[in-house]
Amino acid sequence: MSEVQDIKQAEVQKPAEHVPAQKQEQPKPEVRVQKKPVKWGVANIYSSGNNTIVHITDMSGAETVARVSAGMMTDKGRLKGTAYPAMQAARKAAEESREKGIYGVHVKVRAPGGHNSKTPGQGAQPSIRALIQGGLKIGKIEDVTPIPHDTTRKPGGRRGRRV
Repeated sequence: MSEVQDIKQAEVQKPAEHVPAQKQEQPKPEVRVQKKPVKWGVANIYSSGNNTIVHITDMSGAETVARVSAGMMTDKGRLKGTAYPAMQAARKAAEESREKGIYGVHVKVRAPGGHNSKTPGQGAQPSIRALIQGGLKIGKIEDVTPIPHDTTRKPGGRRGRRV
């Protein structure tokens, strides 16, 4: 019995005979692919409770590349402020801007501001997501909602609006 065990152990410990020697890999010369510089623009997204407008311009803001609103995407007036038409509008604006050579945008999100709501509507975030899905690179995202520091009197008078 001990001879059988010795033979089995010898078989287990036997090194593999036909292992090919590893070839020494020569370092490959690095081929650098020159990336084309991305042409940047500005995507101004105005999002209120009733509509979302996506306006893409060049960096100076002087030339409009694409301007699409959520109201252009739907027949129902009550759906203008919702997320889905805002996504469709942003996707269409991204497609138009890519056709004109703009592949990256800095996003400026704006709510009505002033006396009105200072938070963007439902269509703001989905429209940013749709710009990314449309093939645009996003640089920076900033909120440019106008906030009054000293303002005119709110409508409704001293005692407010009485319903």
